[in-house]
Amino acid sequence: VPMRWGLVPSWFQESDPSKLLFNTANCRSDTIMEKRSFRLPLGKGRRCVVLADGFYEWQRCQGTYVKQPYFIYFPQTKSEKSGSIGAADSPEDWNKVWDNWRLLTMAGIFDCWEPPEGGDHLYSYTIITVDACKVLNDIHQRMPAILDGEEAVSKWLDFGEVSTQEALKLIHPTENITFHPVSFVVNTALNNTPDCLTPVDLSVIKNSRQRLQPECCSGWPEIHPTKEDPKTPQKTESDVRQFLPKSPSSVKRSSAVLLEQWLKQEKEEEPVAKQPHSE
Repeated sequence: VPMRWGLVPSWFQESDPSKLLFNTANCRSDTIMEKRSFRLPLGKGRRCVVLADGFYEWQRCQGTYVKQPYFIYFPQTKSEKSGSIGAADSPEDWNKVWDNWRLLTMAGIFDCWEPPEGGDHLYSYTIITVDACKVLNDIHQRMPAILDGEEAVSKWLDFGEVSTQEALKLIHPTENITFHPVSFVVNTALNNTPDCLTPVDLSVIKNSRQRLQPECCSGWPEIHPTKEDPKTPQKTESDVRQFLPKSPSSVKRSSAVLLEQWLKQEKEEEPVAKQPHSE
């Protein structure tokens, strides 16, 4: 069933879930057993896995109010199917990239809320967060709790055999993560294009910022992309170039296809219903 991001507790008594007065998009691992909104569904075995290509985080540039966005994701491995995608300019090449993309598997909790007056049930979820790993600590202090590998995913979902206390041992920072800086295009939620993923050269952004004249402007100016100086050496392509195209602005992709591919890796038959493990 479709789920809403931002957990609405089953005990919530208002008729409108938007009246919930606190943010439940994320759930801190260190207080998960202290807060009723998360403790109760966790005790019922309502554990889920949230899939994503990756996530964004912003690093504050020292001495400024500017925040540089980064795209953070699992390290990707090149396969025969993906080939060399460093020069992906066509929709066919772009599809090969995502056919081979390893999705992030983030630990979450879900709940089911029923309107007091009756009506359709609302399923909603939250993403568990932990302290950032060493690699990401300079960018941000927190990160999602990532389940690294099929065994961790299976244990987290197996509420019938794996108790809450055992499952919580899977919740910890992982160092198996990589990232690259991206354009300020991602700062606007209306922008939903592959340009939000394409790596950028931080030296070019830094040089353009230094050329600005803040004494003539009120507030911080918006930084626009500038043409590279012909004398500037070309940037060496990073490993991520084999997965991200140079000119992907016109290419579309469907997240539903990725979800379907991930689910096909599971067993074809529906598992026998299980009761939550008694603790």
